[in-house]
Amino acid sequence: MMGTFGGALEARQIDASNGKLTADVTGEVETEEGVLVIRRVHVAMTLVAAETEELKQTVERVHGIYVMRCPLYRTLHKAIQLTSSYVIVAAERATA
Repeated sequence: MMGTFGGALEARQIDASNGKLTADVTGEVETEEGVLVIRRVHVAMTLVAAETEELKQTVERVHGIYVMRCPLYRTLHKAIQLTSSYVIVAAERATA
């Protein structure tokens, strides 16, 4: 999911390369008849970039549409709950 999101950002001239886009993934597991089953996965992405209003709007728009272009999401979304979120961290704060 992060790769598809990053690719969609790059297509819109938002640099998501070289560690500027990272993700923390959390899965929730339940037991079903004694077997562990993954039920939910959340991908929390962080983008290091200059925080402009235009960038925020573009990232918000991309985040709203990218999943249906994501092979992983399209393959699994009917079987388990897949969600994502993002935050933008100002480049100057990321290096401080």
